[in-house]
Amino acid sequence: MAAVVKVFDGFAYDQIDTSSGVIHVCHGGSGPPILLLHGYPQTHVMWHKVAPLLARDFTVVAPDLRGYGDSFRPLSTSDHAPHSKRVMALDQIEVMHQLGFEQFFVAGHDRGGRCAYRMALDHPARILKLATLDVIPTGEAFRRINSAFALGYWHWFFLAAPYPLPENLIAANPDDFYFPNRDLFDPYALTEYLRAVRQPDTIHAMCEDYRAAATLDNQHDEADRGRRRITCPLLALWAAQGKLEQWYDVLEVWRNWADDVQGHAIDCGHYIAEEAPKATYAALDAFFKQS
Repeated sequence: MAAVVKVFDGFAYDQIDTSSGVIHVCHGGSGPPILLLHGYPQTHVMWHKVAPLLARDFTVVAPDLRGYGDSFRPLSTSDHAPHSKRVMALDQIEVMHQLGFEQFFVAGHDRGGRCAYRMALDHPARILKLATLDVIPTGEAFRRINSAFALGYWHWFFLAAPYPLPENLIAANPDDFYFPNRDLFDPYALTEYLRAVRQPDTIHAMCEDYRAAATLDNQHDEADRGRRRITCPLLALWAAQGKLEQWYDVLEVWRNWADDVQGHAIDCGHYIAEEAPKATYAALDAFFKQS
C-alpha cells in the first residue's frame, strides 16, 4: 500500500509484532490507557476527531484491526477462525501488553465494538471499563433476525456469502460499495479509507470478518449466553438516526450480558465518532473518568 495518511498530530505510529502478525498502531497522550477500536469498513483514522481530545487526559491507543488498514492479513481457513473476534481481541491484548498496559479501558465502534465486548468476556481481568458504539452482541442480532434486520443490514449476509462471490462483485467498484455517502467523512479520513478498501486482500479480509461473525462469533456468544457475563462497567452508545433504536431496547439487550450498564443515543447516524465527535468525546470522557 501507499504511505498511510497521518491525521493524528503529536501521535506516534508503530508496527507491533504479535504472536499472529503485525498490528499497525497509532498512540499518544498521557494518563490512564484507552484502546479505541474502529469499525467496518474503516481504519483507526475513524477516531481522528475524538482521539486528540481524549489524549488530553488519557493515553490513547488506536490500532488497525487485523485485516484492516495497515495491519496484517491472516490466511483464511474454511472455518473463518483467523477472522473471529476472539483472535482479534487477543491481538489487541498483546498490543497493549507490549505498550506496557496490563489493564485498560476499551471503546469499540461497529466491528471494533464486537471485538471489544469479546475481549471483556475472554479477558475480564484486563478490561477496566467497556464502551460500545452502535452495536448489540452478535449472538443477539442473529437470534432476533426478522425481515427488517435482513433488509436493513443486508450487507451482513452479502459479505458472508461464500468466496469469491462478494469479493468479485465489490472489486468492480469498492469506492461506491463501501462509501456511497462520502460527504459524511473528512477528506483526509476518506482518502485513507479508500486507499485501504481498494486493495483486494482488504476486501477479502472484510468478507472473512463477516463470515466469522455468522459462524464462530455467533457460536462463541451462544456458548457464553447465561454462563459468562461482562463484569466491568459498560457504556452503550448508539445512533439515534440509525437502526438499533428502531429495532431494540439497546440497554435492555446489554443488561442481558453485563452487570453494570449505562448509555444513551447520540443524535447522528451510524458513524458516531465522525458525525458527532464532541458528543462522543463527552460521553466517553465522562464514563472513563467515573470512579
